[in-house]
Amino acid sequence: MTERDAVSTLIVDDEPLARAGLRHLLQEVDWIRCVGDAADGPAAVAAIHRLQPELVLLDVQMPGCSGIDVLRQLPQPAPRIIFTTAYAEHAVAAFELGALDYLLKPFGATRLAAALDRVRASIGEPLPPALDRYGEMLANGPMQRLFVRNGRSIQPVAVDDIHWFEAVGDYVVAHTAGGDHILHLALGRLEVRLDPQRFARIHRTHLINLDQLARFRRELDGRLMAVLHSGIELPVSKSKAQVFRELAR
Repeated sequence: MTERDAVSTLIVDDEPLARAGLRHLLQEVDWIRCVGDAADGPAAVAAIHRLQPELVLLDVQMPGCSGIDVLRQLPQPAPRIIFTTAYAEHAVAAFELGALDYLLKPFGATRLAAALDRVRASIGEPLPPALDRYGEMLANGPMQRLFVRNGRSIQPVAVDDIHWFEAVGDYVVAHTAGGDHILHLALGRLEVRLDPQRFARIHRTHLINLDQLARFRRELDGRLMAVLHSGIELPVSKSKAQVFRELAR
């Protein structure tokens, strides 16, 4: 896993011990990369603009301005927000403004892990079955990463690094230059989460990264094959072949 693949995260809390505790908990999450912290509202706004984190763990009651006020000042596209606070009364406002979760202090590693699962749901797949529906609700644009299991850990893989996806039975294999990753989801569900300008379904079992496409080649029997830069050749279905022919006109 590279630093580019990890989810950049900012910690915002006015209590030094709380910031240190969160940083300690996040050190156990190998797909999270802490890029900084802030101790008050104005510093949080400045840090978010400067560092452009993908995730912010945000306290509510802080000097300068509240976490709710910080949330209202976020640049667009905004980072994902998890509130960490001892005050339950702001939860409705937080969710109305798009926060992913609202953690009431004191909380431990288990509750934080559940909130981070929601972060994964908003970024990519696969997800635990219990969060599957939530992941669909948060599908608000093309995913940038997939989260795959590597032994006992979870590893983020940049979507741009995937050459092609292949449906095999009830799961999908993501093929990259560095190896293959098994995803426990349907190819059709994956397809709707990808950028259609970058990925194309060429067959009921194959979805390719168009940046990896070198050319098309026709077999003697008339079948069309997609040839990737790696030399891999994948069949193109008749219906998809017609689509590509129309695009080429």
